[in-house]
Amino acid sequence: MEIPRHWRLRQQRYALVGEVCPHCEEKIFPPRDVCPYCGNEAKTQFTFSGRGTVFSFTTLTEAPAGFEQTAPYTVALVKLEEGPVVTAQLTDLGDRPVEIGMPVEMVTRKIRAEDEERGVIIYGYKFRPVLTETQ
Repeated sequence: MEIPRHWRLRQQRYALVGEVCPHCEEKIFPPRDVCPYCGNEAKTQFTFSGRGTVFSFTTLTEAPAGFEQTAPYTVALVKLEEGPVVTAQLTDLGDRPVEIGMPVEMVTRKIRAEDEERGVIIYGYKFRPVLTETQ
């Protein structure tokens, strides 16, 4: 992926900026030009809280090209508090087992290095277990 595309997607990837439909009030992520719920134009920006719960998950032991250095890793469907479900890698798990319904929060982390020679590092959102006061 080229650098200009990363620049255009920075709000979406670093801050979970999506949209809210002004017609039906549904929250949309990733942002689209047309609301998938009512079909009307939806261009009103909305910043998601970054909090949600694990809806489903799997652990990848054989990673696709470009992600081999981080294998094995866990990918989850995260249902955000505001409604949409996003796919993201889980991080900062330690020895903690992943469970359906586990509360998680968005963090910005390194996704991968795209071009080692030029030093292009791709950052984006991942989710970690919500930190409790006892941790």
